[in-house]
Amino acid sequence: MEDKKYNIKDAKMLPPLVLAYIGDSGFELFIREKLVSSGIRNVHKLHVHAITYVRAKSQSFMVHELADILTPDEQEIVRRGRNANTHTHPKNADITDYRYATGFECLIGYLYLTNQTERMYHILERSYELMNKEKGFNEY
Repeated sequence: MEDKKYNIKDAKMLPPLVLAYIGDSGFELFIREKLVSSGIRNVHKLHVHAITYVRAKSQSFMVHELADILTPDEQEIVRRGRNANTHTHPKNADITDYRYATGFECLIGYLYLTNQTERMYHILERSYELMNKEKGFNEY
């Protein structure tokens, strides 16, 4: 895998949906790794648990809960993602949740591409903790 990273200026020039595309895969991989490391070995259970975290409603919840810890630059990236014209309609999600989820994914993609991995993992870990608390999960 090529280790191409962007400086902040260049990353901000990328279309928000490109950032969200990267962020979506990064968040999905983070959640899958967490679930596998929790000891779940049944693939169906892994899938069902992963959906709890990666669906639009959950990501929308996370980005709202994280708002106070986001920097102004990060808030701007979320706003750009939220306002991006997706040309698609979510099948099983409220459009507002879908837009905020796109903003969340945009932020994760931006942090990844700009090599702000420590900050990215802080946000991912905090998001994971928030969802566990919200859903009443002890520990996955």
